[in-house]
Amino acid sequence: MAYAWLEDLFWLLLVGYGVLTAWHALLYKRDPRAALGWIVTALAIPGIGPVLYWLLGVNRIRTRGRGWQEGGQGLPMRVAQQVDGAGAMVPTALASYRECYAPYLDLAEAVTRRPLLCGNDIEILFNGDGAYPAMLQAVEDAHRHIYLSSYIFESNATGRRFVEALARAVKRGVEVRVLVDALGECYSWPRISSLLHRHNVPVARFLPFSLGGRGMHFNLRNHRKLLVVDGRLGFTGGMNIGDRHLVAGASVGGVKDLHFRIAGPVAGQMRDAFCEDWAFATGERLSPSAVSDDTAGQAICRGISAGPNEDFEKLHWLLTGVLAVARQRVCIMTPYFIPDRGLMTALNSAALRGVEVELLLPERSNLPLVHWASRSYLWELLQYGVRIYWQPPPFDHTKLLLVDHQYSQVGSANLDPRSLRLNFEFNLEIFDAAVNARLAGHFAACRNAARRVTLEEVDGRPLPVKMRDATAKLFSPYL
Repeated sequence: MAYAWLEDLFWLLLVGYGVLTAWHALLYKRDPRAALGWIVTALAIPGIGPVLYWLLGVNRIRTRGRGWQEGGQGLPMRVAQQVDGAGAMVPTALASYRECYAPYLDLAEAVTRRPLLCGNDIEILFNGDGAYPAMLQAVEDAHRHIYLSSYIFESNATGRRFVEALARAVKRGVEVRVLVDALGECYSWPRISSLLHRHNVPVARFLPFSLGGRGMHFNLRNHRKLLVVDGRLGFTGGMNIGDRHLVAGASVGGVKDLHFRIAGPVAGQMRDAFCEDWAFATGERLSPSAVSDDTAGQAICRGISAGPNEDFEKLHWLLTGVLAVARQRVCIMTPYFIPDRGLMTALNSAALRGVEVELLLPERSNLPLVHWASRSYLWELLQYGVRIYWQPPPFDHTKLLLVDHQYSQVGSANLDPRSLRLNFEFNLEIFDAAVNARLAGHFAACRNAARRVTLEEVDGRPLPVKMRDATAKLFSPYL
């Protein structure tokens, strides 16, 4: 009896902890269903419920990203730029698009805080066989600076060719900076950063693992693929650097993908995106680029830098926004497809109002758990008229969105929570009918070689397969 007061105090603290946790969930959980679930859990399971909430229910990804930003550690949210020259031509050049895209243009301007820029030339590069020679030639031709960022930069034969070209650029006095993701570089051995150091190429790793400092993060990865040369020429898309993207003559098929060579003012936005990441990783502030009025082509473009340092899922807002203004067709190609309810609604509502929505996915994925989870979503799209196709091997890593006949979006982001919420991505949106037509031709060729998925096929999966896929779906927010 002497210690009864300690037991009473213990239970009082547990109840207080549960109430405090429920109060936090009530105030900060955006989804009311999630808020109610966590409130009930915190109050109904004293001690354990609150611990589960603080471990699993708090979005530490966005908290850390915002904390770094507010602490002046790079990755700033962009502010709108005042642009003369090429940028001033945008209202006139976009006049023919405004009837369809006016609502989306207002949204994108507010969300991206970057202007659309005229006068860009876009060249489509197929697989590493087309992309790597063009990128290496740009490195060899560089006069002032080379900024390269890649999630995976392998140390195989392809990677070593890039290392040697970068080392030659350093020797002739070009300013070179290379940024590799600390997790992505673990895909090969020796690590590419050690090879670059050995050749005196300045290199930094994005969020290296450590017990102190910024900690151990399997999320918050830099998934961007950027190469910017002399501020006027850029390369971006979905392709990493390594032998796996060499498809022609590959004994095991390789990994198909698209990359893009961009000449024109928007290369400056690509450069700015790299500089933000470099400042975060190293503390070194590279000089910002001036927006040039030199034109190289007809495409109107904007770079989209997205990551968990924002208050909202920027790419998700833009995707749902552009799907809402689609009138004729939507073509999507992605290697990983795990949509949330908002994206599912946007796709289904487009199909129901008569838009031809087509989704092209790999029949075999390099990530089985993601593929199984993806299959559990398909019936909800098929029943409302979305057309879905399985692409045969080799694995296609392309990320592509086409809306009607003028708008294209390409880049590093997949349609899954990791890209849309957890990682740092760079996409490029393009207003240009000629580019859209070339990409639509590629999409059609891939679709014609693919197999259409039917609702009967998805519903007819054996029960064990359905259970496996549904179990994988439970982990969708973390895949």
